Amino acid sequence: MSGHSKWATTKHKKAALDSKRGKLFAKLIKNIEVAARTGGPDPDGNPTLYDAITKARKSSVPIDNIERARKRGGGLEAGGADWQTIMYEGYAPGGVAVLIECLTDNRNRAASEVRVALTRNGGSLADPGSVSYMFNRKGVVIVPKGDLTEDDVLTAVLDAGAEEVNDLGEAYEVVSEAGDLVPVRKALQEAGIDYDSAESSFLPTMNIQLDEDGARKVFRLIDALEDSDDVQNVWSNADVSDEVLEKLDA
Repeated sequence: MSGHSKWATTKHKKAALDSKRGKLFAKLIKNIEVAARTGGPDPDGNPTLYDAITKARKSSVPIDNIERARKRGGGLEAGGADWQTIMYEGYAPGGVAVLIECLTDNRNRAASEVRVALTRNGGSLADPGSVSYMFNRKGVVIVPKGDLTEDDVLTAVLDAGAEEVNDLGEAYEVVSEAGDLVPVRKALQEAGIDYDSAESSFLPTMNIQLDEDGARKVFRLIDALEDSDDVQNVWSNADVSDEVLEKLDA
């Protein structure tokens, strides 16, 4: 399994404790607002909204904030912004490919912040289509290990369309086609298995192995991108070994 995924999972787990907690909350709230606007304000009839709310609650976003975002997005309360989703493509140091998903109410600001974050950290913006072909849209569910074995998780999700279960160290990653995300998530719930997040993601078809110096540069660039309020998600094809991750943690 890609070390970057393990790094990203660890980062997600620590996010509620770090200095960017406010930024994380704002991004999760935006996801809820957009999901409610797109599919309606009832999470029982809107799986995307259900998953957005679940992720926000697991990240300790206050219930009142979640409810206000759901109502704004669903037109039940005034104040919703006109969010637009924009995907940018680029390169990080070492030829690592990056996909940058923005959710913004100002396209010019988003483009400027993405370009600045890339160029200041040794990266560059790429033409549309020059990077995205290296990624496939997938459904990804992150399941905390607890007492679960890989077989426990695989047995629960196999008939629901899951393609593979990967061991990330402290969690399992369940990968499916994007269209099978909801059935996989429901299969876990029916089996009584808790999960941290369930969302569509972009997984690389090929990875670039990084040494300590390369990993440090790529992670610095990703941090700079994620520091933008307009950037919702960053995916890359960086692959970092456990040994290199341990050195970076140290």
